This record gives sequence, C-alpha cells and structure tokens, in this order.
Amino acid sequence: RKSPLPVVFITGHGDVPMAVNTMKKGALDFIQKPFNEEELVGLVDRMLDRARESFAGHQQAASRDALLSKLTGREAQVLERIVAGRLNKQIADDLGISIKTVEAHRANIMEKLNANTVADLLKIALGQNAPKP
Repeated sequence: RKSPLPVVFITGHGDVPMAVNTMKKGALDFIQKPFNEEELVGLVDRMLDRARESFAGHQQAASRDALLSKLTGREAQVLERIVAGRLNKQIADDLGISIKTVEAHRANIMEKLNANTVADLLKIALGQNAPKP
C-alpha cells in the first residue's frame, strides 16, 4: 500500500519464499516466533528513527516544492540554467532575452526562494536544507 510507516512482519509459520515476498513488498524485517523481546524493542527503536528521518525528508521536499511553485515558468527556466552553471549572458542567449531581464528574473528567484547567496539557491534547487516558505 506504499505506507510511509515502517513494517516488521512477525509470524509463527514463515518460510523463505514468504520472507522474500514480504521484504519485496516493503517490510523492513521478518521475524519468526518465538522472538527475543529485547531484539524486538531494538528493532522498533531503529524503525522509529527511520520513520522520523523519512518524515523529515518528506517535510523538506514539501517545503522545497512549495518554494519552487512560487516561480513563474520563465523564472524556473532561468533557475535551471543557474543550477547548470550558466552565466547571465549565456542564459540570456539560451532564452533569447536580455541580460537585464535575466538579472531581474534572478533577483526575483532569490527573493521568492528566500536565498541570500547563489550557494543557498543551489541548496534549495537541489533539495538540500530548503528553508520554510
């Protein structure tokens, strides 16, 4: 069902094909009864850590998507070229616009994405530590 929650499958009558199928469907572990309670508690702790990391990643991606959705189509094209390392003159040539227009788009992009530097802009565009919109 593609649930974001981690799953451990516990059974009293498992076999190798069942374990393989369960893991292929997304379970993080497959345990047969009887099991050691301390191992299960440790496993649950690790799964909760994974779930927290996954949730944080989803929040970061949602934040990034919210920021990027503020851009116009042309601003998105300019951003794509900035990320590719193109200079303003090259971007202007690519898009058939003036350098001044590229500079204006670049300023709008920086403002809309709450970026103070090009490095911040690249982090946001590449999905690394995007700030809250």
